[in-house]
Amino acid sequence: MSDRKIRIAVLHFSHETVSFLPNETTLDDFIYPGSPAKGEALLQFDPKNYMGGFVQVAREFSEVELVGIESPLWPKTYTGSGWITQEAYRTFTGKMIAGLKEEGPFDGVYLCLHGAMAVRDVPRPEADLARKVREVVGRSAFIAATFDPHGNEDEAFLEQADMAFAVKYFPHYDAHLQGERAARMLVRAIRGDYKPVHRTIKVPVISPTVLQWTGARPWMDLVQRALVWEAREVDVYVNIFFGFPFADVPDVGMTVQVLTNDNPKLAEQIARDLAGMIWRLREALLQSTKLHSITEGVALAKQAVADRNTPVVLADHSDRSGSATWLLREIIAQDLANTVVATIADGKATASLKAAGAKSGDDFDMEIGGLADESAGDPVRIQGTISAAGEGYGQFWVCVRFGRNNVLILSTYLVQIMEPFSLKVLVPDIDAFDVMAIKSRVHFRRGFDDNGFAKTILLVEPEQPFLGTTRLDKLPYRNVDLTRFYPYGSPAFSETSS
Repeated sequence: MSDRKIRIAVLHFSHETVSFLPNETTLDDFIYPGSPAKGEALLQFDPKNYMGGFVQVAREFSEVELVGIESPLWPKTYTGSGWITQEAYRTFTGKMIAGLKEEGPFDGVYLCLHGAMAVRDVPRPEADLARKVREVVGRSAFIAATFDPHGNEDEAFLEQADMAFAVKYFPHYDAHLQGERAARMLVRAIRGDYKPVHRTIKVPVISPTVLQWTGARPWMDLVQRALVWEAREVDVYVNIFFGFPFADVPDVGMTVQVLTNDNPKLAEQIARDLAGMIWRLREALLQSTKLHSITEGVALAKQAVADRNTPVVLADHSDRSGSATWLLREIIAQDLANTVVATIADGKATASLKAAGAKSGDDFDMEIGGLADESAGDPVRIQGTISAAGEGYGQFWVCVRFGRNNVLILSTYLVQIMEPFSLKVLVPDIDAFDVMAIKSRVHFRRGFDDNGFAKTILLVEPEQPFLGTTRLDKLPYRNVDLTRFYPYGSPAFSETSS
């Protein structure tokens, strides 16, 4: 074992930007108790995900010293906000670069990223950040990053960085594992035991995220093929970026990245194999998921309750602000009973209730939700009784009992409910309800589907092509030409010449 210290800088800048939302992601959105973070606070902030995996493995090497550089954590709005402002981006990248200069020199850098960040007038922000980092640490240092599979990435990032490790599953079960890999391979590269060589291929296919569940074919087949290559060949790592079409940026669409240990020929072979597979499966990829209108979905939920095929999940995948009331309105119109609605995001309502000292037992009579943008619809008046109210996870939460044993959960920001029992704090009798109406794309499957909890699952969206729609040709793109992508054009793609 070497006695020489290996110094690794750790940075974080993540956002999945829905650029069609009217509310920009501002500097203030990233500033709250705990964010920005540096030092040990940064290294410990997310122990079950990318950062946790990276730190855990890096610290298994006694000679490694980790330095947490001041970085923003996820914004308060999480994914419920639009373009990141120039002020926010420049402020935090400036702090990061200043920190690297002050704390350096470094042998390596770890970037904990998402990949679908969209910044005003910065076409490829993750690649731009990698370039800024490279200018400070020089070519002798190694840069590794972790990504969400919904990253919009092309070859630009790895022109500046050395390695990338993207989650394979959706829901994202393997985030900690990819952080582990990033740490292990970064140390190996610094020691001279791994010479990263990579190949990137863009495949002209674009798809809505709700279709990309990797628990079913053919998305499962893509993941399995990547895992087969990693099992067959030593020191091979494969990334398949599904892409995030709700960020209006030039590098949308699907991407294959392959990393090898000084074997460009093998990287080329594997990248072409996966890219060709995506292209051959392109039609099936876009037909993998059944979707219902909200009216139809609520009617089917009522029938499932009558048939005792409960619990039922009504998942509104399309609500990107969290404020949409379409599903709530239809639940009331069809008199659906014994239902939990989790959640409606309404920052004004929760602030007002908090200021008024709302508590369990108080009467409730307010118009809630809607108005955030056209996709959110109009507010809905709810009359009932507050059953719970309090702070948690940076938000103020209010539960309202109304109608025929229904519960509405109000939150300050968009919340994706991933498993039912996380709601027990707010709704202690959660397992007594027949229907759970949630705002989630695919992540809910980890707690409602993959474990056999829900007998009926219905994905719904409004009939209007709002900003979370599966009909991408209805979105007001400015930086994306959809005719360059299947299924909206007839793009040329060759497995041999790509």
